[in-house]
Amino acid sequence: MDWTVYIIRCDDETLYTGVTTDMERRFREHLEHPRGAKYFNGRKPVEVVYTETGHTRSSASRREAAIKKLSRAGKLRLL
Repeated sequence: MDWTVYIIRCDDETLYTGVTTDMERRFREHLEHPRGAKYFNGRKPVEVVYTETGHTRSSASRREAAIKKLSRAGKLRLL
Protein backbone atom coordinates (compact mmCIF):
# COMPACT_ATOMS: atom_id res chain seq x y z
CA MET A 1 0.00 0.00 0.00
CA ASP A 2 1.21 3.50 -0.83
CA TRP A 3 1.48 5.76 2.24
CA THR A 4 1.75 9.56 2.18
CA VAL A 5 3.44 11.83 4.71
CA TYR A 6 1.78 15.25 4.82
CA ILE A 7 1.90 18.65 6.48
CA ILE A 8 -1.22 20.77 6.96
CA ARG A 9 -1.17 24.50 7.68
CA CYS A 10 -3.75 25.54 10.29
CA ASP A 11 -5.67 28.79 10.66
CA ASP A 12 -3.32 29.81 13.51
CA GLU A 13 -0.32 29.27 11.17
CA THR A 14 0.84 26.13 13.01
CA LEU A 15 1.87 23.04 11.06
CA TYR A 16 0.49 19.54 11.61
CA THR A 17 2.30 16.44 10.30
CA GLY A 18 0.66 13.06 9.70
CA VAL A 19 0.50 9.96 7.51
CA THR A 20 -2.31 8.43 5.47
CA THR A 21 -3.15 6.19 2.53
CA ASP A 22 -5.83 8.59 1.23
CA MET A 23 -4.96 12.29 1.45
CA GLU A 24 -8.37 13.63 0.37
CA ARG A 25 -10.23 11.46 2.88
CA ARG A 26 -7.83 12.30 5.71
CA PHE A 27 -8.02 16.06 5.12
CA ARG A 28 -11.82 15.80 5.07
CA GLU A 29 -11.68 13.90 8.39
CA HIS A 30 -9.54 16.64 9.90
CA LEU A 31 -12.07 19.23 8.74
CA GLU A 32 -15.30 17.49 9.62
CA HIS A 33 -14.86 14.82 12.28
CA PRO A 34 -13.82 14.79 15.90
CA ARG A 35 -11.76 11.69 15.05
CA GLY A 36 -9.61 13.84 12.74
CA ALA A 37 -6.96 14.57 15.37
CA LYS A 38 -7.03 16.12 18.82
CA TYR A 39 -4.58 18.70 17.49
CA PHE A 40 -7.44 20.32 15.55
CA ASN A 41 -9.57 20.96 18.64
CA GLY A 42 -9.63 24.77 18.59
CA ARG A 43 -7.77 24.95 15.27
CA LYS A 44 -8.97 24.62 11.71
CA PRO A 45 -6.95 22.91 9.00
CA VAL A 46 -6.57 25.32 6.07
CA GLU A 47 -4.54 23.53 3.41
CA VAL A 48 -2.17 20.69 2.71
CA VAL A 49 1.18 22.38 2.14
CA TYR A 50 3.47 19.36 1.75
CA THR A 51 3.20 15.71 0.70
CA GLU A 52 5.65 12.86 0.19
CA THR A 53 4.26 9.75 -1.47
CA GLY A 54 5.60 6.27 -2.15
CA HIS A 55 6.21 5.22 1.45
CA THR A 56 5.49 1.94 3.19
CA ARG A 57 3.69 2.20 6.53
CA SER A 58 7.02 1.79 8.29
CA SER A 59 8.95 4.35 6.24
CA ALA A 60 6.05 6.83 6.47
CA SER A 61 6.05 6.56 10.26
CA ARG A 62 9.81 7.07 10.42
CA ARG A 63 9.62 10.08 8.12
CA GLU A 64 6.71 11.56 10.10
CA ALA A 65 8.75 11.25 13.31
CA ALA A 66 11.76 12.88 11.64
CA ILE A 67 9.66 15.81 10.39
CA LYS A 68 8.02 16.26 13.80
CA LYS A 69 11.49 16.60 15.35
CA LEU A 70 12.32 19.52 13.05
CA SER A 71 12.01 23.06 14.32
CA ARG A 72 9.38 25.28 12.73
CA ALA A 73 12.13 26.88 10.64
CA GLY A 74 13.24 23.43 9.49
CA LYS A 75 9.68 22.52 8.48
CA LEU A 76 9.31 25.78 6.58
CA ARG A 77 12.57 25.05 4.70
CA LEU A 78 11.16 21.63 3.80
CA LEU A 79 8.08 23.29 2.30
